[in-house]
Amino acid sequence: MAQGAKRTIGQVAAVVGLAVAVTAFLSVAAVRHGFFDLKVYYGALHFWVHDGGEIYDFLKPGTQYGFTYPPFAALVMLPMALLPWPAAIAVSVTASVVTSAVLIWWLLAPVARRCGWTGWFALAVALCLAAAFEPMRETVNFGQVNMLLLFLVAVDLLWLLPAANRWAGVGIGLATAIKLTPGIFLVYLLVTGRWRAALTAAGTAAGATLVAAALFPDASREFWTSALWNTGRVGELAFVSNQSLQGVVARLNPEHPSTVAWLALVLATLAVWAWRSRAAASAGDEATGLALTGALMCLVSPVTWVHHLVWLLPGLILLVDNGTAAPARSRRRRVLLAAAIIGYALLCSRIVWAWEKDFTGVDGFLGSNTYVWISLALLLFLPVRRPAGQLSSSPAYLSSTSPSGGAPPASGTG
Repeated sequence: MAQGAKRTIGQVAAVVGLAVAVTAFLSVAAVRHGFFDLKVYYGALHFWVHDGGEIYDFLKPGTQYGFTYPPFAALVMLPMALLPWPAAIAVSVTASVVTSAVLIWWLLAPVARRCGWTGWFALAVALCLAAAFEPMRETVNFGQVNMLLLFLVAVDLLWLLPAANRWAGVGIGLATAIKLTPGIFLVYLLVTGRWRAALTAAGTAAGATLVAAALFPDASREFWTSALWNTGRVGELAFVSNQSLQGVVARLNPEHPSTVAWLALVLATLAVWAWRSRAAASAGDEATGLALTGALMCLVSPVTWVHHLVWLLPGLILLVDNGTAAPARSRRRRVLLAAAIIGYALLCSRIVWAWEKDFTGVDGFLGSNTYVWISLALLLFLPVRRPAGQLSSSPAYLSSTSPSGGAPPASGTG
C-alpha cells in the first residue's frame, strides 16, 4: 500500500476515534437546553407576526425571558416566523456549524501548513475538539447567535481590514446592530486609529438601526426606551454562568454588588486592552486584535453567560499558532502549547458549575470564576506577532509566522 494511502487511512481512523470519544464525552458532560433561547426568539417572532402582539412584550411561558436584541435582529430573524420549528432548529445549527468551520479554518490554516497537516484532517480534528468546547456546545444547545456575530467581526478583522478594503467595518456594524456588545470592536477601530473603518462600522450600525426603526417604529421605540433598560430580563448577575467581571463582583456580595468595584475593574481592564490592542495593530496582527477584544468583551460586559465565551476561541487557537511557530523543544513552545491545552480543557470541563449553589470562601472565589481568569490571562499574555510580510490574497495573520518556527517574542509579555 502506498505511503499516502496509509497516511489517509490513519487520519480517517484518528478522526473517527476522536469523534467517538467526543460523542461519549458529550453524552455525559453536555447539558441539553432544548434550544431554549431559540424558543424565545421563535415564540417572540410568532407572537409579533401571527398574534399581533409587541415583540418586546413576549415572555416565554413560565419564565422571565423575552426577546432582548435590537429591532434589526428581529428583522434579520423575521423569516423564522415562517418556518416550522424543526426547520428553525436546522437553520440555527447549520448556521453555527458552518460559520464555526470557516472561522476555525481561517485561524488554523497557518498551523496546518507549518506542521504539514492535511487540510481536511486538521479541520476535522479541530471541529471535533470544538464540539466538546463548553461555550460552543452551549451556543448550539441554546440556539444562540454567538458564532454568527463572531464570524461577521472576523470577516472585517481578518480579511477586509488587512487589505484596506473600503468595506472594512461593515461586518462589525451589522454585528452591533444585531446585538449591541460587538460594538466594542468599533471602539477597537477607534483606539487603533482606523478611522475610515470605524466610520463605516458606525454608519452601518446606524443605517441598519434606522431601517429597522422605519419598518418597525413601535418595536424600536419600546426597545430603546424600555426593553433595553430592563435588566431583569437577562437573569441574575451572581449566577455562576455569568463569567464577567460584574459576575465576580456580584458573587462577592450577591445582595449588594459594588458598582464602584466593578467600574474600577472595568477601567483597569480597558487600559490594559487599549495598550495591548495598539501593539497588535501596530504589528499588523489583526487576529490577535480580534482575540484581545473578544476577551475584553467577555470581561467588561455586565452579563457574559458561558455560551458567550466562544469569543475566547480565537485566543486559544492563536496560542497553538504561536506555540507551533516557536523553536522546537524551546521553553516558549512548551509554555504556549501547555497554556492552550489547559485553557481548552478547563473550558470543556464545566468546572465553574461545581460552585453553582455555593460560591463562598476562597475556593468558591477562585473556582466559580475560572473562566474569568482564563479571559484575563488571554488579555494579558496572548503573544502579539510581528509579520515579516503580507500576502495580497490572504489575511495578514496567514503570513505572520514562518514555517521554520522563527516567531519573534511577544510584545509586552516577555
